[in-house]
Amino acid sequence: MKVHLAGFNLDAEVIHALIKTSPPRLDITPETLSAAYARISRDPRPVDELRADARKEVERARRSNQTIIFKMGHHSIAEHAVFNFDIIGVSRLAIEAIEHFRLASYTEKSQRYVKLGGEVVIPVEIKEAGKEEEFISLTRHQHELYQSLYERLRPYFFKKFKEYAPEPKNQIILDNWAKEDARYVLSLSTQSQLGMTVNARTLELMIRRFAGSKLAELRELGKRLYDLASQVAPSLLLFTEASPYETLTYEDLAQEVTAFIKKKEKLEKILTTKKEKGPVRLLKWTQKGDDFILAALIHRILPLSFKACHQLVENMSAKEKKELFLASFRRLEFYDHLLREFEHVELTYELIVSASAFAQLKRHRLATLTCQSYDPFLGVTIPPSIKAIGASREFLALIKQAESLYKQLKPSIGEAASYVLTNAHRRRLLFKANVRELYHISRLREDLSAQWDIRQLVTRMIKQAKKVLPLSFLLAGGKDSFPANYRRIFKEEPKSKPPELLRFIARPQN
Repeated sequence: MKVHLAGFNLDAEVIHALIKTSPPRLDITPETLSAAYARISRDPRPVDELRADARKEVERARRSNQTIIFKMGHHSIAEHAVFNFDIIGVSRLAIEAIEHFRLASYTEKSQRYVKLGGEVVIPVEIKEAGKEEEFISLTRHQHELYQSLYERLRPYFFKKFKEYAPEPKNQIILDNWAKEDARYVLSLSTQSQLGMTVNARTLELMIRRFAGSKLAELRELGKRLYDLASQVAPSLLLFTEASPYETLTYEDLAQEVTAFIKKKEKLEKILTTKKEKGPVRLLKWTQKGDDFILAALIHRILPLSFKACHQLVENMSAKEKKELFLASFRRLEFYDHLLREFEHVELTYELIVSASAFAQLKRHRLATLTCQSYDPFLGVTIPPSIKAIGASREFLALIKQAESLYKQLKPSIGEAASYVLTNAHRRRLLFKANVRELYHISRLREDLSAQWDIRQLVTRMIKQAKKVLPLSFLLAGGKDSFPANYRRIFKEEPKSKPPELLRFIARPQN
């Protein structure tokens, strides 16, 4: 066996410094890796020799990449080229679109841990609508209330948990709680930043999607990403123009649905039934999902058809089924992922979430998430602490101002009107995940260290999941609750325990 480190990410400043001190060269590009790896399937030479050839003939490597991607359709070779981007001064609304792409990695400035200074993105659309002055006034008032809420919430938390406050690490926690609740009044235009690592194939898709975006901010971001990456790897970014399919299909569907409703006058009543009871509704799940998972587990270990495996499960008693599940869980530790067979069973929810909760939920990119725009009709999420300090009235007064400006802007600038809405505003979405992924979400978001809003949401999701798949979700829960859940089921201690919690007490969930 031979293993070579073929390359790794370097800071751009280091690369520029190396270029300055080296003779002129063309091979400082990830395109050579893509070209070399593309040849593996048809060239018998060792990979390191293929890489050496690609470095010697960069232009030939570029032509090879274009041929393989464009003519042969093997787009996956672009995934071998990886870029890192600093994205600074973008809005929270834009970040939602950026982090929509599954096959990339993001680390974002947290409004929970960083005190904000009032910087906002002033959208081109709002300027062109002649509402820039009103927008700036609104966001200034939002930030002023943010500062005021922070200054009142901080002593509130220190007083409420005074027995813990003397500890320096607890003081950081209490201070962060004040920040994370005060931010609910800030708009989606609030500036932020993130680091992004992305392969060339996903980057091309991102650039193409942004080219057709209804937000000028995203169109500008797409251009800048292309300008920077195309200087380094032009052969890997081929399909970057806006796609009519991606930009116009939803509009086509809207026209068809509208025409259908007009034909059926009685159906117009459906449009007035937006509001449903509860923010979490389990819509669909794999019927007899517990049995399906057991059959899949047996299918993995016995040389039988799935039908035969399922028949075995159908002949088991409830106790025998539970014992088989327990066997699959017995060696589980809090950091383990469930066996992959748990991915065969899925659950679909309709959720109504605040922008603050959505910011965290969207990070679970292995799930399927499709969402509507933010809708003031769905109300707002007010942190319990803001109610406790008696600030609800001023909080809601500013919410009403934001919604008033939103209503003025919506008819003329469409989606861009959402910039004026806040972290407290809500949107409706569909969320589908398999059991394995829901366990991962539960471990992170039901943990005591999780933010209260997302914890409340996921707790409700798992509660409903347990009703329909009681055996599959026997050990679901946050990292902090894993030892107790394990003891309850197996009457013994797990081998590993979660590290000491940073948060000393759970935040209230409602």
